[in-house]
Amino acid sequence: MPDPNDRREFIRGLLLLSAAGLAACASKPTPQPAAPTATAAQPAARPTGEARTPSAIPPAATPTLVVSRGGDPAELTRRAIAALGGIERFVKPGANVIVKPNICNAYHGPEYASTTNPNVVAAIVALCLGAGAQRVRVMDFPFAGSPQASYETSGIAAAVVAAGGQMEMMNRLKFRKTAIPQGKKLRSSNIYGDILDADVVINIPIAKNHGSAGLTLGMKNLMGVIQDRNTLHAWGLHQCIADLNTAIRPQLTVVDAYRMLMANGPTGGNLDDVKQANTVIASADGVAADAYAATLFGIQPAEIGYIKLGAELGLGTMDLSAIKIEEIAV
Repeated sequence: MPDPNDRREFIRGLLLLSAAGLAACASKPTPQPAAPTATAAQPAARPTGEARTPSAIPPAATPTLVVSRGGDPAELTRRAIAALGGIERFVKPGANVIVKPNICNAYHGPEYASTTNPNVVAAIVALCLGAGAQRVRVMDFPFAGSPQASYETSGIAAAVVAAGGQMEMMNRLKFRKTAIPQGKKLRSSNIYGDILDADVVINIPIAKNHGSAGLTLGMKNLMGVIQDRNTLHAWGLHQCIADLNTAIRPQLTVVDAYRMLMANGPTGGNLDDVKQANTVIASADGVAADAYAATLFGIQPAEIGYIKLGAELGLGTMDLSAIKIEEIAV
């Protein structure tokens, strides 16, 4: 007959083993599902109308704005970008880049300063390709003359192709109705979809007089990527320009002030109205770039409504005394 004491010890051992097993299970972490990641084949999409970040935060020693002055416009451009931290700060390998110059009309060549200097545009295209951009397209939506004629007359088409870039005729079917949540007056607009989808947008306006806005600079140059321009004039041009810039945030603005149209803009047509300034301005802050460019006309930034309103919307600074500016003689 089995000993009762042995049986009790056997049952006690089983209970101790069970308790130990339960404790081990309780202490083991519960596996968590892996977070989904974007792949090269399926990149994370940018929601429609969401403004891209203008650029990565530069090192403390990097100036906010660079002004280069001297002779050759291409060299002025290259030196300004280098001082700003290099094109690699803005363009990563494989990037889809869109360059937006001012090619507003088919009437006059670059000497009349109504369209962006072709050598400035070509220098930017070459820099982007050198940084490994997969594709660099240059485009505008002219208001006077056909796009093809405007591209050719401006000299930009030939310069861009020689630099390895692509000229694109903007297709009316690609404009998308886009909400502008931060807009005060302009709450939506038909914006060119490729501009919204690009990895990098580089804005290259020419510095010139404008009959309605006072000056055409970087912020106003973005009117060339929307369809309904008459709406902006009807609803209050300066506020609408500022509103539009909350939806389209170029990572880099390069103001061509090599030749400046001082009067009778935006199309000009008289060489007596052109000033040879031999200057290029570059900044990741489009408001600051415009603010500095305004001073080249003897105008305070706050006198140009869209600059002042853009600063109030937090798009950048027009207080040039508050930023680091580097001036380069080329």
